[in-house]
Amino acid sequence: MELLYLLIAYAVSIGLIIVGIYLTFRAQRNLFVLQQKEKAARLSIDQLKKDTEAERREASLRLKDELYRKKMDFDVEIKRERALFEKTQQKINSKLDLLEQKEHQIDSKSIDLQSKERILLQRDNLLRQREEETKKLQENFIAKLEHIAQFSRDDARAMLCEMLQSEVTHTQAKWLQKVEEDVKITAKERSSQILINIMQRASTDVVAAHSSNVVHLPNDDMKGRIIGKEGRNIKALEMATGMEFVIGDTPEIITISGFNPIRREIARRSLEKLIVDGRINPTRIEEMVLQCEKEIDEMIEEYGKKAILQFNLQGVKQEMLTALGKLHFRTSFSQNVLAHSIEVGLFARMIAEELKVEHPHLALRAGLFHDIGKAASSEHEGPHAIIGAEIAKHCGEESCVVNAIAAHHEEVAFNSIYGPIVMIADGISASRPGARRETLSTYIKRLEKLEEIAHSFKGIKKAYAVQAGREIRVIVEEEILSDQEAQMLARELAGKVEKELNFPGQIKINIIREKRAIEYAR
Repeated sequence: MELLYLLIAYAVSIGLIIVGIYLTFRAQRNLFVLQQKEKAARLSIDQLKKDTEAERREASLRLKDELYRKKMDFDVEIKRERALFEKTQQKINSKLDLLEQKEHQIDSKSIDLQSKERILLQRDNLLRQREEETKKLQENFIAKLEHIAQFSRDDARAMLCEMLQSEVTHTQAKWLQKVEEDVKITAKERSSQILINIMQRASTDVVAAHSSNVVHLPNDDMKGRIIGKEGRNIKALEMATGMEFVIGDTPEIITISGFNPIRREIARRSLEKLIVDGRINPTRIEEMVLQCEKEIDEMIEEYGKKAILQFNLQGVKQEMLTALGKLHFRTSFSQNVLAHSIEVGLFARMIAEELKVEHPHLALRAGLFHDIGKAASSEHEGPHAIIGAEIAKHCGEESCVVNAIAAHHEEVAFNSIYGPIVMIADGISASRPGARRETLSTYIKRLEKLEEIAHSFKGIKKAYAVQAGREIRVIVEEEILSDQEAQMLARELAGKVEKELNFPGQIKINIIREKRAIEYAR
């Protein structure tokens, strides 16, 4: 048993010795490894220091080279700048020398000028003395003349002015008369040729169409149906159309009254369709009015397109096309405005072609659109020519076309040849035989106004409007007005008639001055 314990103890001690030897070996090995790593680290640090030192030396050399190179460049730049500075300094010095020379020259010239100025002052004083002496001599001479002629200076001046004024007035009147005669002969020949050519090329209706405001009924019983119970049908018609329906004592007739021609046409068509349909009640009336409004809108577009296609115009805006179509439903002195506009467009183009104008198509556009403002005159304030010009300008028409539209009644000044052409074409279309008709009251008022304008001048004895207002014959006081003053009176009267009176064609101003000597033999 004890032996066993001894063996175990011996074995344990041997094991411990072996473990101690192993641990000692491991420790020595680790120490050796650490020493080797430390040695390698020292070598690496030394090598790094050597590399760092080499790079530092190399960088120092590069820096020295760069500094040397910069210094050399700087020296070269300094030399170049110094040379440039010296050259500039030389130029400045030469300019200073030149300025000094010029200053000396100016000083010398200034001295010369001062001397000349003194000479001129002396001469001026001498001239003033002589002028005063001349004035004194002239006054003495005039005083002697006045004393000899027994006539003052003011009286002589007034007499001379009166003689000159009389002579100038007489010469002016003769010259104006001669110029007018020459112009009338030339203008008559030229205008006659142009108008003959236009009339040969144009073919127009003698009587223009006009819209009717009267609706014929199949029988008088239809009036009651149109009025309806307690007047509800007629009230519905007036509310829907905005027109007034006048049912009078005339059998089988209803008159439609209103200012808007398009609404009046809608009312007429609606009533005729209601009569044909037979169903007359407020609901049906509203439906029929809406249907007729659509039809009229389509007709307006159709009339506008037809007028544009007739002349093959390009670039016409929708607003212009619609306004042009609305003119079909307007009349002026019974003349259809759309037909009148088409006619004016044709005449304007023909006149432009006869006059060899560069762009006759612009005259055509201006003539066709000249009354476009009448389609919107009830919606805007101002003359229809100005309104039409604003519409044309808004729609992108050329400035000459816009001016021709605005100036065709001479409300603005012309700025191109197209304005007078459109005005002439408008006058031809309005005043040609069969184009318009005038009421008796309007005709009489025009003649009375013509005679009233003639009597507004001084020295008028009598005035008569003859030849249906185409001529005004004026008899003047022969003691008050001379022949030259009568000639001037004709011109002034023509200008006032043109300014204050609207008339078709032209009016002849005939001034009559006669001197009668009456004596009786007994």
